[in-house]
Amino acid sequence: MTDNKKYAVVVAGGRGLRMGAAVPKQFLPILGKPLLCYAIQAFAATIRGIHIILVLPADQINSAKTVLKSYLGNLEVTTVAGGETRYESVQNGLKKVNNDGVVFVHDGVRPLLSQDLIQRCYQQTINKGSAIPVIPLTDSIRMMDKDGSHSINREHLRIVQTPQTFMTSIILPAFQQPYDASFTDEATVVEAFGTPIHLIDGALDNIKVTTPEDMLIAETLLKASV
Repeated sequence: MTDNKKYAVVVAGGRGLRMGAAVPKQFLPILGKPLLCYAIQAFAATIRGIHIILVLPADQINSAKTVLKSYLGNLEVTTVAGGETRYESVQNGLKKVNNDGVVFVHDGVRPLLSQDLIQRCYQQTINKGSAIPVIPLTDSIRMMDKDGSHSINREHLRIVQTPQTFMTSIILPAFQQPYDASFTDEATVVEAFGTPIHLIDGALDNIKVTTPEDMLIAETLLKASV
């Protein structure tokens, strides 16, 4: 990899209400290790010297520091308080990015992030400016409207994953624009700023953990990968 600065903004701002647990989902253990540790370790193992920025609710930062020290030892991670929206949380994380280079923005509750996907996102970003991982839909899809519903050709649809990856010269100015409700992820922010984004093949096992069932699936996949 080149000498560009590399940053990973890992967003773990959820409260985990759908998980039904007293502990925020990013701290729930999978195979004896908190969920959020997996993605952080993946970035650290793949890219030497990467700057890891963990974005959390302000009231979770002290707990996170204890967890990181216990499970990741001396691995350097910068913790940042998130905001009311994902846009604001990512924006807060990006305030710690101050050099030209590459930024990965990743959901902290996607523990099956692979080194292969990180490397492919990085290389495409160097070549094209961005890399947004996507996977094809496998289920049939219907659009609801006032008259009922109608089918949609799934061949034209993709499920968006993370890490969404950008050159700093693209993502930093995009996050200076005012917030809009249409900003559902980093790609929509960059597109709204007038910059085209570039897709890349994601990974089917790069799942986002939001429910107890997801935890069971993630645990099974992690066991299989050992």
